Amino acid sequence: VQLQASGGGLVQAGGSLRLSCAASGRTFSSYAVGWFRQAPGKEREFVAGISWNLNRQYDVDSVKGRFTISRDNAKNTVYLQMNSLKPEDTAVYYCAARLSGASSPITSPHDYNYWGQGTQVTVSS
Repeated sequence: VQLQASGGGLVQAGGSLRLSCAASGRTFSSYAVGWFRQAPGKEREFVAGISWNLNRQYDVDSVKGRFTISRDNAKNTVYLQMNSLKPEDTAVYYCAARLSGASSPITSPHDYNYWGQGTQVTVSS
C-alpha cells in the first residue's frame, strides 16, 4: 500500500489543521493506521492511532482533547483533525499503516510497515 500524507502548513497558535493520509494499492479498511510526528532533533513520537474497527488511541500527554483521528474507508483515507494548535506541535507529521486484525491501535513505529512521506506542520506563537 502507498500512503500520501497532506494537509500540513503554517498556522497561528490556537488554529486548526486537518491532515489526510490517502492510501492506494490495497483495500484500506483492514489496516491499522497511525499518525506520528518528528520535530528537529527529536525522536519520532506517536500521536494517534486507529484500528480497523475504529478503536482510537492518543498520546494522552500531548494531544488528547485537541486532536481527533478518524477514517473514511470509502475514500481510503485517514484524517487527523488538529485543534487548539500549540507551537510545540510543530513537526513533520507522518502516517503509517499495517494490515492488522487487532482491536487495539498500534502505537509503536516499529510495528508499522508502510509509511507516508510526511507533511510539515508549523505553529507560530
